Amino acid sequence: MRALVVYESIYGNTHAVALNIAVGLSATHEVTLVPVTRATPELVAAAGLLIVGGPTHMHGMSSAASRRSAAQTARKPDSGLTMDPDADGPGVRGWFAGLGPGEGLAAAFDTRLSGIPALTGRASRGISALLKRRGYRLLAAPESFLVSKQNALLDGEAARARSWGAMIGEEARSAFADA
Repeated sequence: MRALVVYESIYGNTHAVALNIAVGLSATHEVTLVPVTRATPELVAAAGLLIVGGPTHMHGMSSAASRRSAAQTARKPDSGLTMDPDADGPGVRGWFAGLGPGEGLAAAFDTRLSGIPALTGRASRGISALLKRRGYRLLAAPESFLVSKQNALLDGEAARARSWGAMIGEEARSAFADA
């Protein structure tokens, strides 16, 4: 089964998580990893498993305004922030607006600040809702991977993303075998 991992990343953390998820999935799937800017309808249609993730901005999915604000923050002297090479263009929210109905299996993830989800928000919940509205069957609850206030993945999060990817891959393989 083909799996497609689509990510939006501003400062690189969500990209790193997506890469680790793809590594975990590779034990059971042929995996394509693409930024949302290159996630074509053809790639989506060819995938039996779609995994979508993005950063949490203002308690949810990024918007055009929050993406602009993040870019402005990165341009400030001494910000210490570097923009992900594929940060330009629409985010996951805009990508979903152009995505037609789908079918198959899916999962959602996000990156967010470490803390209580009620305070930090979770983009993965909105991503999951959009996947369901498009006709996808979710294999797992939305997952969050944690980032420090210094904008770095917390220790162990990359390994946890690989494990989560492997778990999603096994769930998809099992669901496909049962169909």
